[in-house]
Amino acid sequence: MQQDFDIIVIGAGIAGASVAAHLSQTHKVVVAEMESRPGYHTTGRSAATYEPNYGPASIRALTRAARTQFDALNALSPRETMFLMPPHQQQAFDILMKAQQGMREISMAEAKAKFPPLAEGYASRAVLDPGTADIDVDLVHQSFLRQTRANGGLIACDHQVTAIAREGKGFRVTAGPDEFRGAIIVNASGAWGDRVAELAGAKPVGLQPKRRSIAVIPPPQGIESADWPMVGDIGETWYCKPQSGRLLVSPADATPVEPHDAFADDMALAEGIARFQEATGIEVTRVEHTWGGLRSFAPDGNPVVGYDKKVEGLFWLIGQGGYGIQTSPALSRLAAAMVRKEAPPADIMAEGLVLAEIAPERFGG
Repeated sequence: MQQDFDIIVIGAGIAGASVAAHLSQTHKVVVAEMESRPGYHTTGRSAATYEPNYGPASIRALTRAARTQFDALNALSPRETMFLMPPHQQQAFDILMKAQQGMREISMAEAKAKFPPLAEGYASRAVLDPGTADIDVDLVHQSFLRQTRANGGLIACDHQVTAIAREGKGFRVTAGPDEFRGAIIVNASGAWGDRVAELAGAKPVGLQPKRRSIAVIPPPQGIESADWPMVGDIGETWYCKPQSGRLLVSPADATPVEPHDAFADDMALAEGIARFQEATGIEVTRVEHTWGGLRSFAPDGNPVVGYDKKVEGLFWLIGQGGYGIQTSPALSRLAAAMVRKEAPPADIMAEGLVLAEIAPERFGG
């Protein structure tokens, strides 16, 4: 069946859902999602953390700008983040402290008080970020999807995009059993972003999906862990976080892979658990569950947001890396304004965002 829309958004993860919620206020929008439910690959496989000091400058600016909307949704629950510095990670410590806002070094005694299993002698320094929080990812994602539907937008699951053709000044998109026609395509297809762009006749930007592996383990018996901070080493070789009565443990791996239904890497998990045990003295005797997710990066680590300069009507919204959820309220407002060719929101720009750092043309597109 052929249907006409103003804008075709490809991908119903957090990027596509959030921008569709804004665009559907003024345009007729369809969101084409290849899976049977939105957010299957990346949005639903997140450590669900709001960290305004994490990532490159563009990400930090967007994360800070997102705070107001997160608070309006009551989507954040405070949880501090603590970074531990083993003796060989002094250089990473110096880099972290240059980029931080609101973080502070704490004594090892205070670190031990906040994270009682910390092993004696594991770290020589510790840094606390009190401004981080857990994100209710499902609340945020579903809120965007509901807004899109309430505005008359269509969320079309089981609609994998297999072909994109020019039709006049717009596009004809073959997605599952249907064809969608529209003047604008928003490429919010996550790890598949370059493949979708090529279907539309655009040059790929060099997007690289990277796998992140997570193990879910029971907390130490008889020890209350729910209020522990999120903890990891400054060199990002492991982290742990309390969640739903369990502990998430990750090797913080970032293994380059092809776009696929990701699964945990058992070897990487074993290494991460070993580092966690070294840092805490906790013996991990049982892993309850494992999962893997994809975090997709452009070559310079910044997201790719804006119209393609060579393919009229193609708008890029990919490359959020591991920061897509924490930036989504601000990034979606920015992207929607740019799709409409309006001025970027002043509050976002006030955080120091440089549009040239996220523009597709930096890769020749």
